[in-house]
Amino acid sequence: MGLVFQYPEHQLFEVDVLTDVCFGPKNQGLSEEEAKKQAKIALGHVGLSEEYYKKSPFELSGGQKKRVAIAGVLAMNPKILILDEPTAGLDPRGRDEILDQIAELHRTRGITIILVSHSMEDIAKYVERIVVMNHGKVAFDDAPKKVFSHYKELEKIGLGAPQITYIMYDLKARGLDVDTTATTVEEAKESILKALDR
Repeated sequence: MGLVFQYPEHQLFEVDVLTDVCFGPKNQGLSEEEAKKQAKIALGHVGLSEEYYKKSPFELSGGQKKRVAIAGVLAMNPKILILDEPTAGLDPRGRDEILDQIAELHRTRGITIILVSHSMEDIAKYVERIVVMNHGKVAFDDAPKKVFSHYKELEKIGLGAPQITYIMYDLKARGLDVDTTATTVEEAKESILKALDR
């Protein structure tokens, strides 16, 4: 199991990026050569090219630091990767790049990803299952569409639904026959266009 903290600075400490990513595999008893091989594979999986290998991790942007932290954990080949608010502090483009990369890792490496996030838009777009915790107890555990259909209950425990959910329910209340289970912009667009064609 690998864990990537919300603020990657807490995981980065070596002189350069490659050495930082090698740290985990070396702790697993791999030779330096094998650790470097695993580190380079992991850095490639998070989209960092060789030009970054010799840079200090503290010279990198926030998004690049997060990629290095994720690569450091990936180099240990975990079966489960836990990410605590991996997009905190990133601009929208950086957020999308990191989450797209994480989704790609799930597809290509078969890693189970546990994503801790308060961004319901990100959750709606990227996850297959949502577990909503409230005071240490499971409040909801289901597919995103089913969980977000309880948006009023979510609000009572301090969470919202994706903005699209509110828009779709409002359109439905105004008489437009739209799919209120739409949770992404793409789904909403398709549903609204179909409703307007009727």
